[in-house]
Amino acid sequence: MYGVTGLIGGYLDKNFSKDSRITFIIMIIGTTVIVEVINYIMNIVIFSIPVEIISFIKVMAIEVLYNVILTIILYPIIQIGGYRLENIFKGQNVLTRYF
Repeated sequence: MYGVTGLIGGYLDKNFSKDSRITFIIMIIGTTVIVEVINYIMNIVIFSIPVEIISFIKVMAIEVLYNVILTIILYPIIQIGGYRLENIFKGQNVLTRYF
């Protein structure tokens, strides 16, 4: 589930701006819904739990709302950490005085 979410996040990283909070929140909502739907389907198949769509939608709505609130609160920290990691992995901190 999280691997699929990571692949989707990597794909969306190339196509959308990371500076827009709305885009970031939409990606959080989408990935939360994907993870919860896959998790629910796996629980139905593996544990043979009864299908209860209404309760599933309530739980998923609460989790989406919780993730969105956390994202709004923690967005500046996430953005700064993301830019630092991007600089480290893309190698933009190369010392040119040695060349």
